[in-house]
Amino acid sequence: MHELDDAGTRSVVAIQRLQSAYGDAVTRRAWPEVVALFEPDAVVHIDTRTRDPFTLDGPAAIAEFIERSLEAFAFFEFAILNAVVELESEATASGRVYICELRHDQAGEWTQAYGLYRDRYVRHYAGWRIAGRRYTSLARTGPRVESFPLPADLE
Repeated sequence: MHELDDAGTRSVVAIQRLQSAYGDAVTRRAWPEVVALFEPDAVVHIDTRTRDPFTLDGPAAIAEFIERSLEAFAFFEFAILNAVVELESEATASGRVYICELRHDQAGEWTQAYGLYRDRYVRHYAGWRIAGRRYTSLARTGPRVESFPLPADLE
């Protein structure tokens, strides 16, 4: 990790606010806000470790997938456990976001899901946006507790 100048610090804070805005919008199920956080050509790769990995293309597909996934939950809260940002240039960055989903389904069961987002961010006139994401499940609680090793390609 290296020292940041003032412009770099402002960029890191802006990206941290972007990460938090995502968690807030998903928790509130504010799908238009979720869509606005992604670049139009953003791609999200999802590996739940319990089924074949798959890809979502574009903000609308991303938000629709999350919306469908949350329909089963009477309560859902997205929590960021830890996050780091690495600036690559004035307009590009990457980050890791470790998350926990607190969930209460319609049948009354509480579960938690832990995961890792490996993000790419870009900045343009409208500010920083998520340009791409790779999600990997790390653990789940519920009737069956599962945990998985960190992804082999994690740098």
